[in-house]
Amino acid sequence: MERIPAHIAIMMDGNGRWGKRRGLTRSQGHYAGSKAMERIIDASLELGIKVLTLYAFSTENWKRPKDEVNYLMDLPARYLTEKLPEFMEKDIKVWISGNIEGLPSHTRNAVETAMRKTSNNRALVVNFALNYGGRNELIHAAKSLIQDINISKISTNDISKEMIENYLYTKGLPDPEILIRTGGEKRLSNFLLWQSSSAEMWFTDTLFPDFNKELLLQAINDVSKRKVEA
Repeated sequence: MERIPAHIAIMMDGNGRWGKRRGLTRSQGHYAGSKAMERIIDASLELGIKVLTLYAFSTENWKRPKDEVNYLMDLPARYLTEKLPEFMEKDIKVWISGNIEGLPSHTRNAVETAMRKTSNNRALVVNFALNYGGRNELIHAAKSLIQDINISKISTNDISKEMIENYLYTKGLPDPEILIRTGGEKRLSNFLLWQSSSAEMWFTDTLFPDFNKELLLQAINDVSKRKVEA
């Protein structure tokens, strides 16, 4: 392993299926996924990864059964509140990509508190993609860009790749070098459409609750081999 990527993004797929296969509820599967997420955050910190993006809740997930959606909205509120002291101790910064205004108030409050209190932390940025959709992100960026043109803050002649990136949720973050998807599916599912244009894709059939540091290292090593062979 010659170098550790600065930014790895993970599509944490398979939590619900993991629960159902064990005779549990989908929500219990999501809880198990949150425990796997803790392990991956610690592993990323240990390895020296600078940015870890986790696809926590997509704009399409609102279509799921109401009880599952309610649990998925409660989970980040509880998780961020409980983990905040640890994040402060470990110098972890919480970042959110997605429409925060569209979240229930208790979830939004927990998210905003975690972002504010960890804003000066530097060891690792954990970017939770929450109420996130890649197409929605681009629409949001386009609207903000047009608004700034209308008030003469910028000119159409100024528009560039770099400028557009300043209107994305990930403003200031490096693009992901590796995009991992667990759970056996092999599609982007509206995730980081702009940012992943040059990312290496790595897929595994492992359901996310069973994902661990060893598989994270395997992904990094496999991608390193691809680059050597290229």
